[in-house]
Amino acid sequence: MRRFMFLASLLAATSAFAQPDIPPQERLKAISADPAAQRSAIEAGKKLTFFCANCHGEVGISKTPEVPNLAGQNPAYLLEQIRKFGTGERKDQFMQGLIKVLKDEERVQVALYYASVPAVPSPADAAKVAQGKALFAKLCVRCHGEQARGSELYPRLASQKIPYLQTSITRYRDNTGVRNNQLMTIATAPLKNEDIAALANYLTQLP
Repeated sequence: MRRFMFLASLLAATSAFAQPDIPPQERLKAISADPAAQRSAIEAGKKLTFFCANCHGEVGISKTPEVPNLAGQNPAYLLEQIRKFGTGERKDQFMQGLIKVLKDEERVQVALYYASVPAVPSPADAAKVAQGKALFAKLCVRCHGEQARGSELYPRLASQKIPYLQTSITRYRDNTGVRNNQLMTIATAPLKNEDIAALANYLTQLP
């Protein structure tokens, strides 16, 4: 009986991501609904992320301040960004080259692994946090959530590093073309550099 239960669990763990005809986002939902399949996918994703670690760190905490943390990010959001890099909708020659070697099921596994890793807050300038909190409540909370943890459509901003946050927000505000999103450009348009610094300090210290 125990052998039967083990085999049944093993089959459930593998079947959810062994069907190539299922779209990646649907596959993600199926795996997330099955604890055994989710555990197996996370373990597989951990092994796949060796090529991501050079920039994003071994557990999704970036080694370079200008590179985003992936730890704790929403898996559906991550999977969509992986897709966009793969198609060229998001421009980064290095990322595009890496993403193209991943199969759909591997992309799902990578997204689930990083989502499973706890985010790690960073120290902030206490004098700027209150101003950043007020700006976030006014401009950002509707999409990114009260705790800045994002959703399937919007990224987690909590615990990101200050230089990455400042660079990204500035690019949206200045409409440089590196980051394209009309809503973000409108939301960030009134921000001064000191406002962006305050926002970044507030967000980086959130768990």
